[in-house]
Amino acid sequence: MKSIIRQAAYGVGCLALGLGLFSLPVQAEPQAVEKEELKFGFIKLTDMAPLAVAYEQGFFEDEGLFVTLEPQANWKVLLDRVISGELDGAHMLAGQPLGATIGFGTQAHVITAFSMDLNGNAITVSNDIWDQMKPNVPVGSDGKLVHPIKADALKPVVDKYRSEGKPFKMGMVFPVSTHNYELRYWLAAGGIHPGFYSKTDTSGQIGADALLSVTPPPQMPATMEAGTIFGYCVGEPWNQQAVFKGIGVPVVTDYEIWKNNPEKVFGVSNAWAEKNPKTHLAVVKALIRAAQWLDENNNANRPAAVEILARSQYVGADADVIANSMTGTFEYEKGDKRDVPDFNVFFRHFATYPYYSDAIWYLSQMRRWGQITEEKSDAWYKETAAKVYRPDIYMEAVKLLVAEGKVKKEDFPWDTDGYRAPQKHFIDNFVYDGTQPNAYLAQFPIGLKGKEIVVGNEVMAAK
Repeated sequence: MKSIIRQAAYGVGCLALGLGLFSLPVQAEPQAVEKEELKFGFIKLTDMAPLAVAYEQGFFEDEGLFVTLEPQANWKVLLDRVISGELDGAHMLAGQPLGATIGFGTQAHVITAFSMDLNGNAITVSNDIWDQMKPNVPVGSDGKLVHPIKADALKPVVDKYRSEGKPFKMGMVFPVSTHNYELRYWLAAGGIHPGFYSKTDTSGQIGADALLSVTPPPQMPATMEAGTIFGYCVGEPWNQQAVFKGIGVPVVTDYEIWKNNPEKVFGVSNAWAEKNPKTHLAVVKALIRAAQWLDENNNANRPAAVEILARSQYVGADADVIANSMTGTFEYEKGDKRDVPDFNVFFRHFATYPYYSDAIWYLSQMRRWGQITEEKSDAWYKETAAKVYRPDIYMEAVKLLVAEGKVKKEDFPWDTDGYRAPQKHFIDNFVYDGTQPNAYLAQFPIGLKGKEIVVGNEVMAAK
Protein backbone atom coordinates (compact mmCIF):
# COMPACT_ATOMS: atom_id res chain seq x y z
CA MET A 1 0.00 0.00 0.00
CA LYS A 2 2.77 2.46 0.91
CA SER A 3 4.54 1.85 -2.40
CA ILE A 4 1.25 2.50 -4.26
CA ILE A 5 0.80 5.78 -2.36
CA ARG A 6 4.38 6.78 -3.18
CA GLN A 7 3.87 6.02 -6.89
CA ALA A 8 0.66 8.03 -6.92
CA ALA A 9 2.37 10.99 -5.23
CA TYR A 10 5.21 10.77 -7.73
CA GLY A 11 2.74 10.81 -10.63
CA VAL A 12 0.86 13.81 -9.24
CA GLY A 13 4.14 15.64 -8.78
CA CYS A 14 5.18 14.99 -12.35
CA LEU A 15 1.78 16.15 -13.64
CA ALA A 16 1.97 19.32 -11.56
CA LEU A 17 5.45 20.06 -12.85
CA GLY A 18 4.33 19.42 -16.42
CA LEU A 19 1.47 21.88 -16.01
CA GLY A 20 3.80 24.44 -14.47
CA LEU A 21 1.82 24.53 -11.22
CA PHE A 22 4.92 24.42 -9.01
CA SER A 23 8.63 23.73 -9.25
CA LEU A 24 9.29 21.78 -6.06
CA PRO A 25 11.87 18.99 -6.33
CA VAL A 26 10.32 15.57 -6.88
CA GLN A 27 11.57 12.50 -5.02
CA ALA A 28 13.26 10.16 -7.51
CA GLU A 29 11.68 6.74 -7.72
CA PRO A 30 13.64 4.09 -5.85
CA GLN A 31 15.27 1.35 -7.89
CA ALA A 32 13.48 -1.96 -8.04
CA VAL A 33 14.56 -4.17 -5.17
CA GLU A 34 14.40 -7.94 -4.86
CA LYS A 35 12.84 -7.82 -1.39
CA GLU A 36 10.77 -4.94 -0.01
CA GLU A 37 9.88 -6.19 3.48
CA LEU A 38 12.92 -6.61 5.72
CA LYS A 39 13.62 -7.39 9.36
CA PHE A 40 16.82 -6.08 10.95
CA GLY A 41 18.17 -6.91 14.40
CA PHE A 42 19.99 -4.72 16.90
CA ILE A 43 21.24 -4.64 20.48
CA LYS A 44 20.04 -1.84 22.78
CA LEU A 45 23.00 0.50 22.43
CA THR A 46 23.21 4.09 21.25
CA ASP A 47 25.31 3.11 18.24
CA MET A 48 22.32 1.37 16.67
CA ALA A 49 21.23 4.96 15.89
CA PRO A 50 21.67 4.79 12.08
CA LEU A 51 19.03 2.04 11.92
CA ALA A 52 16.55 3.96 14.10
CA VAL A 53 17.14 7.20 12.20
CA ALA A 54 16.84 5.56 8.77
CA TYR A 55 13.48 4.20 9.92
CA GLU A 56 12.17 7.30 11.69
CA GLN A 57 13.31 9.78 9.03
CA GLY A 58 11.84 7.73 6.18
CA PHE A 59 15.16 6.95 4.49
CA PHE A 60 14.29 3.25 4.21
CA GLU A 61 10.93 4.08 2.66
CA ASP A 62 12.61 6.45 0.21
CA GLU A 63 14.43 3.37 -1.10
CA GLY A 64 11.24 1.31 -1.38
CA LEU A 65 12.00 -0.67 1.76
CA PHE A 66 9.57 -1.51 4.55
CA VAL A 67 11.69 -2.37 7.55
CA THR A 68 10.96 -3.86 10.95
CA LEU A 69 13.60 -3.25 13.64
CA GLU A 70 13.78 -5.89 16.33
CA PRO A 71 15.94 -5.87 19.50
CA GLN A 72 17.86 -9.10 20.15
CA ALA A 73 18.70 -10.79 23.45
CA ASN A 74 22.46 -10.92 22.88
CA TRP A 75 25.11 -10.87 20.18
CA LYS A 76 25.13 -14.64 19.63
CA VAL A 77 21.38 -14.82 19.07
CA LEU A 78 21.63 -11.85 16.70
CA LEU A 79 24.39 -13.46 14.62
CA ASP A 80 22.70 -16.87 14.53
CA ARG A 81 19.46 -15.30 13.28
CA VAL A 82 21.24 -13.45 10.48
CA ILE A 83 22.95 -16.67 9.42
CA SER A 84 19.70 -18.65 9.54
CA GLY A 85 17.81 -16.00 7.54
CA GLU A 86 15.41 -15.08 10.34
CA LEU A 87 16.92 -11.60 10.13
CA ASP A 88 17.83 -9.97 6.83
CA GLY A 89 20.71 -8.10 8.47
CA ALA A 90 21.78 -6.55 11.74
CA HIS A 91 23.74 -4.03 13.77
CA MET A 92 26.86 -6.08 14.49
CA LEU A 93 30.13 -5.93 16.35
CA ALA A 94 32.84 -5.10 13.82
CA GLY A 95 34.56 -8.39 14.59
CA GLN A 96 31.46 -10.56 14.14
CA PRO A 97 31.47 -10.91 10.33
CA LEU A 98 35.21 -11.63 10.50
CA GLY A 99 34.95 -14.15 13.33
CA ALA A 100 32.10 -16.00 11.63
CA THR A 101 33.82 -16.06 8.25
CA ILE A 102 37.07 -17.51 9.63
CA GLY A 103 35.10 -19.95 11.77
CA PHE A 104 35.77 -18.73 15.29
CA GLY A 105 32.72 -19.89 17.23
CA THR A 106 30.28 -19.98 14.32
CA GLN A 107 31.19 -20.79 10.71
CA ALA A 108 29.38 -18.72 8.09
CA HIS A 109 30.37 -16.21 5.42
CA VAL A 110 29.09 -12.84 6.68
CA ILE A 111 29.94 -9.51 5.05
CA THR A 112 29.64 -5.80 5.75
CA ALA A 113 29.42 -2.89 3.34
CA PHE A 114 28.72 -0.23 5.95
CA SER A 115 30.54 0.86 9.10
CA MET A 116 28.00 2.20 11.60
CA ASP A 117 30.17 4.41 13.79
CA LEU A 118 33.50 5.31 15.35
CA ASN A 119 34.25 5.23 19.09
CA GLY A 120 31.38 4.98 21.59
CA ASN A 121 32.74 2.61 24.27
CA ALA A 122 34.34 3.03 27.68
CA ILE A 123 35.81 0.99 30.52
CA THR A 124 34.06 1.36 33.87
CA VAL A 125 35.15 0.08 37.29
CA SER A 126 33.22 -0.26 40.53
CA ASN A 127 33.43 2.43 43.19
CA ASP A 128 35.55 0.16 45.38
CA ILE A 129 38.08 -0.54 42.62
CA TRP A 130 38.13 3.16 41.73
CA ASP A 131 38.93 4.09 45.32
CA GLN A 132 41.95 1.76 45.12
CA MET A 133 43.00 3.02 41.66
CA LYS A 134 42.60 6.73 42.22
CA PRO A 135 45.73 7.30 44.35
CA ASN A 136 47.76 5.90 41.42
CA VAL A 137 46.40 8.44 38.91
CA PRO A 138 48.45 11.62 38.39
CA VAL A 139 46.83 15.00 39.09
CA GLY A 140 47.33 17.98 36.79
CA SER A 141 48.04 21.59 37.70
CA ASP A 142 44.31 22.31 37.44
CA GLY A 143 43.64 19.83 40.22
CA LYS A 144 41.92 17.39 37.86
CA LEU A 145 43.02 13.83 37.22
CA VAL A 146 45.22 13.50 34.15
CA HIS A 147 43.53 11.68 31.29
CA PRO A 148 43.77 9.25 29.66
CA ILE A 149 43.88 7.04 32.72
CA LYS A 150 46.08 4.07 31.93
CA ALA A 151 45.84 0.54 33.27
CA ASP A 152 49.10 1.23 35.09
CA ALA A 153 46.86 2.66 37.83
CA LEU A 154 44.91 -0.60 38.00
CA LYS A 155 47.91 -2.93 38.03
CA PRO A 156 48.72 -2.60 41.77
CA VAL A 157 45.08 -3.39 42.52
CA VAL A 158 45.12 -6.51 40.33
CA ASP A 159 48.47 -7.56 41.80
CA LYS A 160 47.02 -7.26 45.31
CA TYR A 161 44.05 -9.44 44.42
CA ARG A 162 46.34 -12.07 42.91
CA SER A 163 48.67 -12.05 45.92
CA GLU A 164 45.65 -12.77 48.11
CA GLY A 165 44.54 -15.60 45.81
CA LYS A 166 41.45 -13.71 44.65
CA PRO A 167 40.38 -13.65 40.98
CA PHE A 168 40.06 -10.19 39.43
CA LYS A 169 36.99 -10.37 37.20
CA MET A 170 35.91 -8.02 34.41
CA GLY A 171 33.14 -8.12 31.81
CA MET A 172 33.01 -7.61 28.06
CA VAL A 173 30.15 -8.26 25.67
CA PHE A 174 31.32 -11.02 23.29
CA PRO A 175 34.55 -12.88 22.42
CA VAL A 176 34.96 -11.12 19.05
CA SER A 177 33.65 -7.75 20.27
CA THR A 178 35.50 -4.48 20.01
CA HIS A 179 35.03 -4.32 23.77
CA ASN A 180 36.98 -7.54 24.34
CA TYR A 181 39.90 -6.30 22.23
CA GLU A 182 39.83 -2.75 23.65
CA LEU A 183 39.75 -4.01 27.23
CA ARG A 184 42.59 -6.44 26.47
CA TYR A 185 44.56 -3.70 24.72
CA TRP A 186 44.19 -1.31 27.65
CA LEU A 187 45.05 -3.93 30.26
CA ALA A 188 48.08 -5.22 28.35
CA ALA A 189 49.37 -1.67 27.80
CA GLY A 190 49.45 -1.39 31.60
CA GLY A 191 51.24 -4.70 32.09
CA ILE A 192 48.13 -6.70 33.05
CA HIS A 193 47.83 -9.96 31.10
CA PRO A 194 44.23 -10.50 29.92
CA GLY A 195 44.74 -14.17 28.99
CA PHE A 196 44.92 -16.32 25.87
CA TYR A 197 42.55 -18.53 23.90
CA SER A 198 43.66 -21.85 22.41
CA LYS A 199 42.32 -24.66 20.23
CA THR A 200 41.17 -26.54 23.30
CA ASP A 201 40.30 -23.69 25.69
CA THR A 202 38.05 -20.88 24.45
CA SER A 203 37.63 -19.21 27.85
CA GLY A 204 40.25 -16.60 26.94
CA GLN A 205 41.66 -16.87 30.47
CA ILE A 206 44.84 -18.92 29.93
CA GLY A 207 47.66 -17.21 31.85
CA ALA A 208 45.41 -14.28 32.76
CA ASP A 209 46.03 -11.70 35.49
CA ALA A 210 42.47 -10.39 34.96
CA LEU A 211 39.67 -12.83 34.09
CA LEU A 212 37.41 -11.55 31.32
CA SER A 213 33.95 -13.03 30.72
CA VAL A 214 30.86 -12.26 28.65
CA THR A 215 27.99 -10.15 30.02
CA PRO A 216 25.19 -8.72 27.79
CA PRO A 217 25.44 -4.89 27.58
CA PRO A 218 22.22 -3.91 29.41
CA GLN A 219 23.14 -6.23 32.29
CA MET A 220 26.60 -4.74 32.89
CA PRO A 221 25.72 -2.19 35.62
CA ALA A 222 23.61 -4.64 37.64
CA THR A 223 26.23 -7.40 37.34
CA MET A 224 28.93 -5.05 38.63
CA GLU A 225 26.68 -3.74 41.39
CA ALA A 226 26.14 -7.35 42.51
CA GLY A 227 29.91 -7.83 42.74
CA THR A 228 30.06 -10.57 40.09
CA ILE A 229 32.48 -8.42 38.09
CA PHE A 230 34.66 -5.49 39.22
CA GLY A 231 34.55 -3.57 35.96
CA TYR A 232 33.58 -3.83 32.32
CA CYS A 233 33.99 -2.52 28.79
CA VAL A 234 30.72 -1.69 27.05
CA GLY A 235 29.06 0.81 24.74
CA GLU A 236 26.73 3.57 25.77
CA PRO A 237 24.54 4.21 27.61
CA TRP A 238 25.74 1.55 30.06
CA ASN A 239 28.87 3.41 31.26
CA GLN A 240 26.97 6.62 31.92
CA GLN A 241 24.28 4.54 33.59
CA ALA A 242 26.87 3.50 36.21
CA VAL A 243 27.59 7.19 36.88
CA PHE A 244 23.91 8.09 37.18
CA LYS A 245 23.27 5.14 39.51
CA GLY A 246 26.34 6.01 41.57
CA ILE A 247 27.77 2.48 41.34
CA GLY A 248 30.89 2.99 39.24
CA VAL A 249 33.35 5.25 37.44
CA PRO A 250 34.19 5.17 33.72
CA VAL A 251 37.98 5.51 33.69
CA VAL A 252 38.82 5.60 29.98
CA THR A 253 36.97 5.82 26.65
CA ASP A 254 37.87 3.85 23.56
CA TYR A 255 38.58 7.20 21.86
CA GLU A 256 41.50 7.46 24.30
CA ILE A 257 42.58 3.84 23.74
CA TRP A 258 42.48 4.10 19.93
CA LYS A 259 41.37 7.43 18.48
CA ASN A 260 38.52 7.09 15.97
CA ASN A 261 38.34 3.33 16.13
CA PRO A 262 35.63 1.50 14.14
CA GLU A 263 32.99 0.07 16.43
CA LYS A 264 29.86 -1.47 14.84
CA VAL A 265 28.99 -2.52 11.29
CA PHE A 266 25.84 -3.49 9.44
CA GLY A 267 26.21 -7.18 8.61
CA VAL A 268 24.39 -9.54 6.26
CA SER A 269 25.09 -13.08 5.16
CA ASN A 270 27.01 -13.31 1.89
CA ALA A 271 24.28 -15.58 0.52
CA TRP A 272 21.64 -12.92 1.27
CA ALA A 273 23.75 -10.20 -0.37
CA GLU A 274 24.24 -12.28 -3.53
CA LYS A 275 20.51 -13.04 -3.71
CA ASN A 276 19.45 -9.42 -3.03
CA PRO A 277 22.12 -7.09 -4.49
CA LYS A 278 19.75 -4.18 -5.26
CA THR A 279 18.09 -4.48 -1.87
CA HIS A 280 21.51 -4.44 -0.21
CA LEU A 281 22.47 -1.28 -2.11
CA ALA A 282 19.20 0.37 -1.09
CA VAL A 283 19.82 -0.48 2.58
CA VAL A 284 23.35 0.94 2.47
CA LYS A 285 22.06 4.11 0.80
CA ALA A 286 19.49 4.63 3.55
CA LEU A 287 22.06 4.02 6.29
CA ILE A 288 24.55 6.47 4.76
CA ARG A 289 21.84 9.16 4.76
CA ALA A 290 21.01 8.36 8.38
CA ALA A 291 24.66 8.65 9.41
CA GLN A 292 24.92 11.98 7.59
CA TRP A 293 21.79 13.23 9.41
CA LEU A 294 23.28 12.26 12.77
CA ASP A 295 26.45 14.33 12.27
CA GLU A 296 25.34 17.17 10.01
CA ASN A 297 25.44 20.82 11.06
CA ASN A 298 27.83 20.11 13.93
CA ASN A 299 25.59 17.48 15.52
CA ALA A 300 22.52 19.72 15.43
CA ASN A 301 20.25 16.68 15.17
CA ARG A 302 21.68 14.86 18.18
CA PRO A 303 18.99 16.05 20.66
CA ALA A 304 16.34 14.67 18.30
CA ALA A 305 18.35 11.45 17.98
CA VAL A 306 18.50 11.15 21.77
CA GLU A 307 14.71 11.42 21.95
CA ILE A 308 14.38 8.66 19.34
CA LEU A 309 16.87 6.35 21.06
CA ALA A 310 15.26 6.82 24.47
CA ARG A 311 12.06 5.19 23.20
CA SER A 312 11.40 1.72 24.57
CA GLN A 313 11.51 0.08 21.13
CA TYR A 314 15.12 1.23 20.66
CA VAL A 315 17.54 1.68 23.59
CA GLY A 316 14.93 2.46 26.21
CA ALA A 317 17.28 4.22 28.63
CA ASP A 318 16.64 7.61 30.19
CA ALA A 319 17.19 10.42 27.70
CA ASP A 320 19.50 12.28 30.10
CA VAL A 321 21.76 9.22 30.31
CA ILE A 322 21.92 8.84 26.52
CA ALA A 323 22.51 12.58 26.03
CA ASN A 324 25.49 12.51 28.39
CA SER A 325 27.64 11.01 25.63
CA MET A 326 25.62 11.51 22.42
CA THR A 327 25.78 15.30 22.62
CA GLY A 328 29.56 15.72 22.83
CA THR A 329 30.39 15.30 26.50
CA PHE A 330 31.33 12.37 28.72
CA GLU A 331 31.10 12.11 32.49
CA TYR A 332 33.84 10.17 34.25
CA GLU A 333 33.84 10.39 38.05
CA LYS A 334 30.55 11.95 39.18
CA GLY A 335 30.72 15.67 38.38
CA ASP A 336 33.83 15.33 36.18
CA LYS A 337 32.15 15.97 32.84
CA ARG A 338 34.55 16.68 29.98
CA ASP A 339 34.13 17.66 26.35
CA VAL A 340 34.57 14.66 24.05
CA PRO A 341 33.05 15.91 20.79
CA ASP A 342 34.00 12.77 18.88
CA PHE A 343 32.87 10.22 21.47
CA ASN A 344 30.11 9.19 19.04
CA VAL A 345 30.91 9.68 15.36
CA PHE A 346 28.56 8.40 12.68
CA PHE A 347 29.56 10.17 9.44
CA ARG A 348 32.54 12.50 9.66
CA HIS A 349 36.10 11.17 9.35
CA PHE A 350 34.76 8.79 6.65
CA ALA A 351 33.18 6.81 9.49
CA THR A 352 30.81 4.84 7.26
CA TYR A 353 33.48 3.49 4.89
CA PRO A 354 34.41 -0.18 5.54
CA TYR A 355 38.22 0.02 5.50
CA TYR A 356 40.23 -3.16 4.94
CA SER A 357 42.73 -1.90 7.51
CA ASP A 358 39.97 -1.78 10.14
CA ALA A 359 39.17 -5.43 9.42
CA ILE A 360 42.84 -6.37 9.64
CA TRP A 361 43.21 -4.70 13.05
CA TYR A 362 40.47 -6.97 14.39
CA LEU A 363 42.08 -10.01 12.81
CA SER A 364 45.43 -8.99 14.33
CA GLN A 365 43.85 -8.93 17.79
CA MET A 366 42.28 -12.34 17.20
CA ARG A 367 45.76 -13.61 16.47
CA ARG A 368 47.35 -11.70 19.36
CA TRP A 369 45.10 -13.42 21.91
CA GLY A 370 44.99 -16.88 20.32
CA GLN A 371 41.56 -16.89 18.68
CA ILE A 372 43.54 -17.36 15.47
CA THR A 373 45.66 -20.17 16.81
CA GLU A 374 48.55 -20.19 14.32
CA GLU A 375 50.67 -17.73 12.38
CA LYS A 376 49.10 -16.29 9.23
CA SER A 377 50.84 -14.47 6.37
CA ASP A 378 50.23 -10.78 5.69
CA ALA A 379 48.58 -11.89 2.43
CA TRP A 380 46.08 -14.02 4.40
CA TYR A 381 45.02 -11.00 6.45
CA LYS A 382 44.50 -8.92 3.31
CA GLU A 383 42.55 -11.66 1.52
CA THR A 384 40.31 -12.28 4.52
CA ALA A 385 39.60 -8.57 4.97
CA ALA A 386 38.61 -8.25 1.30
CA LYS A 387 36.32 -11.27 1.58
CA VAL A 388 34.35 -9.73 4.47
CA TYR A 389 34.60 -5.92 4.21
CA ARG A 390 33.03 -4.71 0.94
CA PRO A 391 33.89 -1.10 0.07
CA ASP A 392 32.97 -1.89 -3.56
CA ILE A 393 29.30 -2.23 -2.59
CA TYR A 394 29.55 0.83 -0.36
CA MET A 395 30.96 3.03 -3.15
CA GLU A 396 28.31 1.84 -5.58
CA ALA A 397 25.70 3.09 -3.10
CA VAL A 398 27.58 6.39 -2.71
CA LYS A 399 27.65 6.94 -6.48
CA LEU A 400 23.88 6.56 -6.61
CA LEU A 401 23.40 9.00 -3.73
CA VAL A 402 25.71 11.57 -5.32
CA ALA A 403 23.84 11.27 -8.64
CA GLU A 404 20.57 11.82 -6.74
CA GLY A 405 21.98 14.92 -5.02
CA LYS A 406 21.51 13.45 -1.53
CA VAL A 407 25.17 13.53 -0.49
CA LYS A 408 28.26 15.51 -1.45
CA LYS A 409 31.04 13.82 -3.37
CA GLU A 410 33.74 15.40 -1.18
CA ASP A 411 32.41 13.61 1.91
CA PHE A 412 33.70 10.24 0.72
CA PRO A 413 37.18 8.70 0.19
CA TRP A 414 37.13 8.17 -3.58
CA ASP A 415 40.85 7.57 -4.03
CA THR A 416 41.52 5.24 -1.10
CA ASP A 417 42.96 1.77 -1.57
CA GLY A 418 41.00 0.67 1.48
CA TYR A 419 43.88 1.20 3.91
CA ARG A 420 44.14 4.09 6.33
CA ALA A 421 47.51 5.80 6.69
CA PRO A 422 49.54 4.28 9.57
CA GLN A 423 47.74 5.14 12.81
CA LYS A 424 49.63 6.24 15.91
CA HIS A 425 46.89 7.46 18.22
CA PHE A 426 46.93 4.48 20.59
CA ILE A 427 47.23 4.64 24.37
CA ASP A 428 50.59 2.80 24.25
CA ASN A 429 51.87 4.87 21.27
CA PHE A 430 52.47 1.82 19.08
CA VAL A 431 51.91 2.50 15.36
CA TYR A 432 49.44 0.39 13.39
CA ASP A 433 50.01 -0.15 9.66
CA GLY A 434 47.28 -2.36 8.24
CA THR A 435 49.47 -3.49 5.36
CA GLN A 436 51.94 -5.13 7.79
CA PRO A 437 49.95 -6.99 10.46
CA ASN A 438 52.74 -9.37 11.49
CA ALA A 439 55.21 -6.52 12.03
CA TYR A 440 52.52 -4.79 14.07
CA LEU A 441 52.04 -7.82 16.31
CA ALA A 442 55.79 -8.17 16.82
CA GLN A 443 55.86 -4.85 18.71
CA PHE A 444 53.82 -6.01 21.72
CA PRO A 445 55.51 -7.40 24.84
CA ILE A 446 52.25 -9.16 25.77
CA GLY A 447 50.54 -11.28 23.10
CA LEU A 448 51.24 -13.97 20.53
CA LYS A 449 53.50 -13.20 17.58
CA GLY A 450 55.30 -15.04 14.80
CA LYS A 451 55.05 -18.81 15.11
CA GLU A 452 53.96 -18.81 18.75
CA ILE A 453 51.05 -21.03 19.75
CA VAL A 454 49.32 -21.84 23.03
CA VAL A 455 49.58 -25.46 24.16
CA GLY A 456 47.93 -26.22 27.49
CA ASN A 457 48.89 -23.27 29.68
CA GLU A 458 52.15 -22.56 27.85
CA VAL A 459 53.17 -20.38 24.92
CA MET A 460 55.68 -22.08 22.63
CA ALA A 461 56.98 -21.87 19.09
CA ALA A 462 55.15 -24.04 16.56
CA LYS A 463 57.23 -26.89 15.18
